[in-house]
Order: sequence, then C-alpha cells, then structure tokens
Amino acid sequence: MKHWLRLFGTSLATGLALSAVPALADTYPNKPIRLIVPFPASGATDLLARAIAQKVGTNMGQQIVVDNRPGAGGAIGSDMAAKAPADGYTLLIATTSTHSIGPYINPRLPYNTETDFTPISQVAIATNVLVVPNNLPVKNVKELIDYAKKHPGELNYASSGNGTVVHLTAEAFKAQAGVFITHIPYRGTALAVPDLISNKVQILFDSIVSGLPHVKDGKLKALAVTSLKRSPLAPEIPTVSESGLPGFESDTWFGIYGPKQMPAELVTRLNAEFNKAIQSPDVKERLGKLGAEPVGGTPAQFATMVKKDSARWGKLIKDRKITVE
Repeated sequence: MKHWLRLFGTSLATGLALSAVPALADTYPNKPIRLIVPFPASGATDLLARAIAQKVGTNMGQQIVVDNRPGAGGAIGSDMAAKAPADGYTLLIATTSTHSIGPYINPRLPYNTETDFTPISQVAIATNVLVVPNNLPVKNVKELIDYAKKHPGELNYASSGNGTVVHLTAEAFKAQAGVFITHIPYRGTALAVPDLISNKVQILFDSIVSGLPHVKDGKLKALAVTSLKRSPLAPEIPTVSESGLPGFESDTWFGIYGPKQMPAELVTRLNAEFNKAIQSPDVKERLGKLGAEPVGGTPAQFATMVKKDSARWGKLIKDRKITVE
C-alpha cells in the first residue's frame, strides 16, 4: 500500500510539473516586465531601449518598464539583472561596454558575462561619432591630432565610464594617432555632454544615437564617425579611417539578456518578440533617426557575435595594458 502511494505521489508530482510548462508560456507575461538600462537616461542605450521596449510591450500586452541603473561602466545595472529571478520579468539591455569590454578591463566584476546571463537577442548596432566643443580650434581629425601633439597633456576626453566602448574607442584612437589625452570618466555620456559643450573636456567618442542631436542643434562639432563607412544618417561626416587613421573602426552593439537559467520557452518567446519589434516599420524608422540599425537573429548568433567582439577588445586592453582607474 505504501509503495503504491509513493508511486502515486511521484506520478502526481511529475504530472503537475509537466502541466506547469505550457502554463508558463501561456500566461507569460501577466505583469509588467522590467528592462534594466545600465546607463543614465537620455544616453544612447536609454534612447534605444525606450524605442524598442514600447513596441515590444504593446505587442505582448504588458508594459515594459525601463529602469535606469547607471554606474561603474554599466556593471551596477548588469549585476542587478544577473542576480534577478530568471522568470522573464527582469531583462537587461547590454552593450559592447558591458559584455565585450567589461570582463577584460575589470576581472573583479561580481558576475561572469558568459555564465550569469541568458542571451536573448541582439537588437541593434550603431557607430560612434567623434565630437568636440565648438570653440576648440580644429576642423577635422588631422587638425585634432596635430593640436594634441602640440599641446601635450592639455586635452581631456570624456567617457561613459571606465571600461566602456567610449573609453576603449578613445584609447584605440590614442594608440593609432600617437597622442596623449587624459581620460575623464563619467557615469554616462549624457552627463558628460554639458562639460563638453562648456569645454571642460574636449573630446568624446559618443554613440551617434545620442551624440548627433547635439551636433544638429549646433552645440558641438562632429569631426568623424568611427565606422569604416560613412553613416547614412550623416553622410557629410567623414570616417576616422578616411581622415588619417586607416582601418580605424569602432561600433556599439546593443542586445537583450536575461538572468542565467531562464526557461527555454521564455527565451524563445522573447527572442521572437524583440525580433518582430525591431523589424516593424515604425521602430526601424525610430532606430534610423537615432543612427542605429536593427539586427535581430537567434540567441546563439548573439552569443557568437559577443564572443568574437570580446576577443577583439580584449587584445586592445592587453596590448595597451588598460586597467580600471
């Protein structure tokens, strides 16, 4: 009798567990989803996240709440996402800074970017733009390099934090141009822009998503973009590569992660929703105005891209002996 009861109990538990699987997919989401942005409001990552989150939330019938958690080059917000429950209600929009560069420049991160997150989808890629104050007496990259060489130690460059793509792009520029420029880290490029406009800092390799509007408003000068080809958003701005530093290239990718061990059916659902959203005409138009291109793809493709990108930045960090200041 006891043996039969044990078998019955085991069968009942198994049946309940199996029945819960489709229920999870069928009922998700039944409350708002939090999308952590590990950088300040009004920065490139924030603007892009809001453009996509609104569409995904509308399509899924639940609000996606953007939660800005800036600091430590994106590590504070990323850590919050890594330690959240893997129930699909906390997501992270990550970037080149947080997942390709961060682990190499700061080996003491409180998480492992490969094992503590679940890749969901790459959503976009954007080039960076080199901007300077209007009163800096340079009109192009060559003049900037010449000025830096004639005024050693006088120029400062801003970044969105130690270990971010903004920081590393400037370091790559310094290495190839053979100049010395002092690094001034901020908690995000949006916080650095006022100091750039007032000439407290002189150089910023901002994402074109957030940097170009200040150029169009006449508040800053754009000297070049960091992609190998000119941006269709601003074809009049030359590339760094064509301006005296051949082959120079730096782009920023944006992608969605969840905490580790997320249920496969939720990953599949979210991947489909984000892919659908970024290919919709209105979101593509909004991304285009921000200077970003939609990407999409599978979680595996996203993970492979990040691994390849990480190796590239890891080499620069090792060669330049760059550490967190």
